[in-house]
Parts: sequence; structure tokens; C-alpha cells
Amino acid sequence: MEINDFDRLSAPTLGLAALVAQVRGPVLVPGDDGYDAERSGFQLARCHRPALIVGAECAGDVVAAVRFARAQGLPVAVQATGHGLSAATDGGLLISTRRMAGVRVDAAAGTARVEAGAVWGQVVEAAAPYGLAPLNGSSPGVGVVSYTLGGGVGVLARTYGFAADHVRSVDLVTADARLRHVTADSDPGLFRALLGGGHGLGVVTAMEFGLMPVARLYGGQLVFGGEQIDAALSAYLDWTESVPDELTSSLALIAYPDLPQLPESLRGRYLAHIRIAYTGSTAEGERLVAPLRALGPRVSDDLREMPYAESHIIHRDPSDPHAYDGDNALLSGLDAAALLRVAALTGPAAPVMCVVQLNHLGGAMATGASAGAVGHRDARYALRLVSGLPVAAGDGPGSGGASSDGAGSDGAGSGGPDAALATVRALHAEALAVVEPWRLGRSVNFLFGGHGERQDAEEVARSVHDADEHRRLAGIKAGHDPENVFRFHPVGAAMAGAAMAGRAPVAAAFPG
Repeated sequence: MEINDFDRLSAPTLGLAALVAQVRGPVLVPGDDGYDAERSGFQLARCHRPALIVGAECAGDVVAAVRFARAQGLPVAVQATGHGLSAATDGGLLISTRRMAGVRVDAAAGTARVEAGAVWGQVVEAAAPYGLAPLNGSSPGVGVVSYTLGGGVGVLARTYGFAADHVRSVDLVTADARLRHVTADSDPGLFRALLGGGHGLGVVTAMEFGLMPVARLYGGQLVFGGEQIDAALSAYLDWTESVPDELTSSLALIAYPDLPQLPESLRGRYLAHIRIAYTGSTAEGERLVAPLRALGPRVSDDLREMPYAESHIIHRDPSDPHAYDGDNALLSGLDAAALLRVAALTGPAAPVMCVVQLNHLGGAMATGASAGAVGHRDARYALRLVSGLPVAAGDGPGSGGASSDGAGSDGAGSGGPDAALATVRALHAEALAVVEPWRLGRSVNFLFGGHGERQDAEEVARSVHDADEHRRLAGIKAGHDPENVFRFHPVGAAMAGAAMAGRAPVAAAFPG
């Protein structure tokens, strides 16, 4: 922005010239070239409108931005890739970290140090030549930091645990505009809070974590359709009772629309995808999946040995930005009748397209030692629901994107974005009610939509941790952000509410 453009800034302008002079990256206000691109992310369900954006290029830019926001009384949000809801507090300051994308692997130490805007695909590529692998998620385009702050349930999760379990240090700009190097030794309380409950405690500028000695795996998908689907659901639940910790898997149910942009093999079909990642031998992997193959004909079966660098093809997550909303439940167990009922509610007869995913948890996620605050570690499954929202003009829900998983621009039906969102949330609530007897809470990693704007936002946020952990996190929030500068996530918002009862209502949004 130009200094003489201050009059276009809705926030107070005192000291803005000094901010522009202090930061390396761009400083943007509404109407500037690049403003719309900078505020946009992968999740297009809501288009936020901050008064000011700082495109940070280094940790010093983040420090300067937080210092300016504190001086002006502006709330602060942060966004890297925007896979979470890209909704800063309107009228506040957004720090965009996408330019801070450095990745450095120390093969001898078996660690990686990444900057705030790095994505998992970069880390996988950097680690692969050394026969090492990060505990990344299924999508290579997801940002490393936000994923890890939420715990991080990845491709190798049952074998090695949550990504947060292996973090060595975090560089964090706190609300007092100080850059801190946080470790388990330097500040054990803050370090613990960051790993599983860290949204809303500051702006992470870099993170160091351990890499795993994994160069290859046995993986891919078994896809069932037609009359095999019900049998596949029941068989998958039985199968997960006995598989070893070296095998991480999930089940996805997708009713594909009949659209020309989809491959012929998917158009108009209802399919069950069983995704598998096994770190043992190929021969043993073949033995382990034999009971699933015995169900009968598959639509496709691409299980094979692969370099870990190709692990993203196991889930084949969409790579193009789109609008969507979702919810999830962490479960102590599940029976086949309930899973079949969820499938009936969300399948081809559902009012909107709904992608259902059941992740098999446990293994090292439940038994591994951790200094972090990941909630509900004893969950055996995570049930995830995602539906696309329609393209709509303006800044409201559903604006500016295709629907989830290639469903097209009208995946949530007609009637406008608000009506579509209401339909999606009603369907998700009905499906999740089926699994209520097993429900422990929610995973913060799988809060896909605008939970900070829901009437039950506080309940959603509190469901991520048990009551004792929530109180501990609230104490950390009160100590490090007493003025609630960071309001960009429902977990942070709920912590602020618990710590600062009686203050002004807290706005919340998601980082990415």
C-alpha cells in the first residue's frame, strides 16, 4: 500500500507508516492490488475482510505486526494455506505467513525445521532423499504448523502417534510481541499447551520436529461399490479389531454426482474407499488385506509397495480451493448397525452430497508418551463428515468455490448459501446423532467449517478437550494473552471465554 492511502484503512492509522517501514512483506488494505488474493485460502466457505493484512516474510515481520495490533487495539488472525476456515475477525489484522516457507532437514539428527508457511509436500520431498518421513497428513498442500498444533492425525499415525508428539521446539510470537523459543525445558506449560491446544496462544513462526525412518510403505486403496458396500463396512470394522499398529487406515463413503468433469469410473456411483498405509513388508501387507479382498469384486485395487514420497496418492485429497463445511466425532467404539445407518443418511438419497470418512485410531496415538495437550487420545475412531457449499457472490458462507471433493459448484443444493449451509449442518447433526453413544468429543484437526460462527461454538470448542485440560489451557491463555489479542480459532476463543469471563464476547475463526 502507499503511505498516502491511510484514509482507506478502517482501523486507526497511528503508527502505520512505521509498520510499513519495519516489515519486509506487503502491507495491504481493502482495495489494494493483491488484497483479495492474500486474504483467500483453500477453504472458500467464507471470505473474510480484515482491515489490514501483513504478508510476513520473516519472524521480525510477525513481531512488528503484533506490536502494531496491540498498540491499535486490533484483534489478530493468522493464515498460511487456509485449509481451515479463512475467517479473520473482520476489521482486525490478518498476518499471512505463506511467504515463510523454508524447510531444512538435519538428516544426522533426524529432524526438520520448518517456517510458518511450509506445507507437508515440501517436508516429504526434503526428507525423502535421507530415507526419512514426517508425520504428515493425507494432503500435501496442508500447512505444517496449524495441523501440528491441532495434534496431527497422519498417514503413519497408528505407528508413530500424533505429529504433535514429536515436536522439539516452537518459535512463537506471543501477545506481548516477543519472539520466544519454546521447548519442554524452557517453558513446559506453554509447550504442552501448544501441542494439541495451541491455537489462540500466539503466532508460530517456526517449528522443529522429529522425522521417522520410513522410506517406503505398502499402501493404496481398495474400492467397493454396489452390493459389496454394506459388507465392506461391516468387514472393515471387524478387520480393525486385529490389525497391527504398523497399519494405519481409513474408510471413505462417497456418492459421486454424475458430472462430466469426473472420471467415467466414478460418475454417479456410490463407493466405499478403504485406504491403507502399512510400514511392514509387502508380503505381510498382502496377507493382512486378504480378508477385505475376500469380500468380492472391487471397483479398483491399487495396493502396492511405494516410496513414501508417493503416499499422497493413497487418499487423493482434492487440491483445488473450494467451499465446504464439516464436523466430526471421536468415538470410543462403533458397531456395524450404526455405521450402516450413517451410510444410509449420507448416501445417494441424502439432500446434499456428503463425504464420510472413518479413521481407525489407537496404536501409538493412544499409547505413546506425549508432553502435549492432544484431547481424547483413547478414541478408537474418528468419524468425519464434509459437504460442499455452493458458489455464491459476496462475502457470505459458500462464496467463491467449488463444492467438496469435486462435487461441482452446486453440491449443497439450491436456495442460497445460508439455506445450503443450514441443510448441510442439519444432515451432519442427524448423522452424528447416530454415534452419540460412543462419542468422546471432537478433533480440532477435523473442524472443517465455520464453527466459530455457530450458536453452539463454545460447546464445539469445549468438546476438543476434557474439562480438566480445558481449564489448564484457559490458564495458559490468560497468562500469555490476557487481552485476547489472538481470536482466530474456536479453541482459543473458548479458552479466552473460560479465562476472562465477563469481558466482551470473543470472535473466532480458523487458521490454515
